[in-house]
Amino acid sequence: MKKQRETDARSLSQTALTQLRKRAVAQVQAGESPEVVAGAIGINRTTIYDWISLYRHGGLGALDARKRGGRRRKLDGAAMRWIYRTVVTKNPLQLRFAFALWTCDMVAELIWQKFKVRLSRSSVGRLLGQLGLSAQRPLWRAYQQDPVAVQRWRQQDYPKIKAQARACGAQIYFGDEAGVRSDYHAGTTWGARGRTPIVSSTGARFGFNLISAVSARGLLRFMVVEGKVGAKTFIAFLKRLMLGATQPIFLIVDGHPSHKAKLVAEYIESLGGKLRLYFLPGYSPELNPDELVWNSLKNQALGRRAHSDQAGLKRAAISHLRSLQNDPGHVRTFFQAPYTIYAAA
Repeated sequence: MKKQRETDARSLSQTALTQLRKRAVAQVQAGESPEVVAGAIGINRTTIYDWISLYRHGGLGALDARKRGGRRRKLDGAAMRWIYRTVVTKNPLQLRFAFALWTCDMVAELIWQKFKVRLSRSSVGRLLGQLGLSAQRPLWRAYQQDPVAVQRWRQQDYPKIKAQARACGAQIYFGDEAGVRSDYHAGTTWGARGRTPIVSSTGARFGFNLISAVSARGLLRFMVVEGKVGAKTFIAFLKRLMLGATQPIFLIVDGHPSHKAKLVAEYIESLGGKLRLYFLPGYSPELNPDELVWNSLKNQALGRRAHSDQAGLKRAAISHLRSLQNDPGHVRTFFQAPYTIYAAA
């Protein structure tokens, strides 16, 4: 691959250089990585951060190539680069903070510790925005997760399972269990500023469990469970899954003890190869498209309603799951999320 030649800013006119600076900073403000922008226009990576620092210090006028000197900047290009890379690539816990999420207050403390520069919360918010960063809802992962095992699953294990399924004409399902409770709420509601709205509901809590399985073809199977999900309950679901099956089924689940129980292994063996069970890497629920079934059920169907009794809650859950069964296109979207697309058909 031919290496892109760096742009020699000294060969540009002052007008051209000013426009290049403004264009590059605008791309970063729009959310593009500073280093991606630097590579795209062929400038040194340190240069883009220096331009961002100039912009932070004096706005667009400070990017005018005809200007020289000026007051000393509190945070120069090297500091901006360090802040960006720290926030993007590191977890606060790695830097011995007690909280796991980057907040403006925490970034302000980080800047003080590193550069002895005091910034207000609003100033830090502007700084992060000027670096093209935004506040986002994070994906949570267990610290016990093994990144090597996850990578191996994506690149080696699952492709082998998929090839085996293709060779014997099997359908691949991803399965999971979930609990539904009456006191789960999702979403927001409007109210007077400074006064948190209160939504009244019954003080009695109730719930039940569910098991489901989805395929990249848009198929969904589910079962309502009374009580805990153990090996016998899991086998009951497997029997439903196999009912009417005209081709082998490969079911991928997590490593819950009920899935690995001796009773389950004996049942699968009794089917003579019609059903195979595979296990996801530990602590990796984001790899399972069936998790998005529960996200849909809890956040879109149940979490925004008031439920007066268990029967009503159960009816609402079953109604939503049946609507998903009748909408294969919607189910297929569960295989299009960033961490599940590897399993798309």
